[in-house]
Amino acid sequence: MVYDLATPPTYTAAPLFSAAPLIAAPFFSTLTTLLTGIAAVLASVGLHVYNETVDQIPALTETLTVLTVSALALLINRVVRRSGERLASARVIAETAQKAVLPTPAARIGGLQIAARYEAAQADAFIGGDLFAVQDTPYGVRLVVGDVRGKGLDAVEAVAVVIGAFREAAEQESTLEGVAARLERALAREGTRRDGLDAFEGFTTAVLAEIPGGDRTVRVVNRGHPEPLLLHADGAAQVLRPSEAALPLGMGELAVWPDRAEETPYPPGATLLFYTDGLSEARDAHGEFYDPRERLAGRIFPGPEELLDALVADVRRHTGGGATDDMALLAVSRPAVGQPERRRTMPVVPPGGDRS
Repeated sequence: MVYDLATPPTYTAAPLFSAAPLIAAPFFSTLTTLLTGIAAVLASVGLHVYNETVDQIPALTETLTVLTVSALALLINRVVRRSGERLASARVIAETAQKAVLPTPAARIGGLQIAARYEAAQADAFIGGDLFAVQDTPYGVRLVVGDVRGKGLDAVEAVAVVIGAFREAAEQESTLEGVAARLERALAREGTRRDGLDAFEGFTTAVLAEIPGGDRTVRVVNRGHPEPLLLHADGAAQVLRPSEAALPLGMGELAVWPDRAEETPYPPGATLLFYTDGLSEARDAHGEFYDPRERLAGRIFPGPEELLDALVADVRRHTGGGATDDMALLAVSRPAVGQPERRRTMPVVPPGGDRS
């Protein structure tokens, strides 16, 4: 209006009046969009009355244009709001499905402290192919962390198959090797049911672990998954590398060999960290991979939850806030006898970086 009043009558601000309701439509409520359109129409008519051009054909054309665009803005506003409501509903459904397929473990299972985290690569994405599960069984606490090949609903379906098979096998199989064999058979059945590429190339990298109740040890079967870390109470970080590499689950037709659980001392005060390749393959601006052992060595944390908080924050610093793959984290701590509730915490920083 200021522009129109400050210029000769041959100059008009009609395009700006038309733009106002269009700008309001995607960002504001229906009422605000309506009021903006009414204000634009009244401003257009008022200026023509002020300039004494209301009886001219251009004035009528400009007023009708603003009126038409305002009506279109109301329609756009309704479409945007309806799409937003559908998206919000889809987010709720996705979050509910994730909780059903991938429930968060309890904070304490079998005398161990547990923390789990799922970090999606895309904002507002809840479901992916990473998985974890922890279960207290007659043979001790058993857990699985894995990564299903692919994305989308097929990957979610495979996650449900793996977790369902694990929970059943963990209760029934007397050995961790038997659990791995049951998962292999479950994925083989799933592969024959699928069509297309997944029938031939579906697989899941996974690491299974067993923590017996009476022993201070952990048994691990690794099927092509990133090696877990054993973080000792003094800050030492130990990589639990398998003595022999193995193919992922679901690829048993390519090679046959018996799984062998490898046993490692798991002393009180230590924490086991399991993760998917979304952590170990996170890159910085220079293309350098994130090395969890190097970044965590020498640091101690009050508990598994604080460990994961610091780890997620450090990965974000490393990548500059972006990620290309989902990341599942599972931390399992064995409390030491007489261990205080809180211990001295040191933040995760780049090696050689500022620790202040």
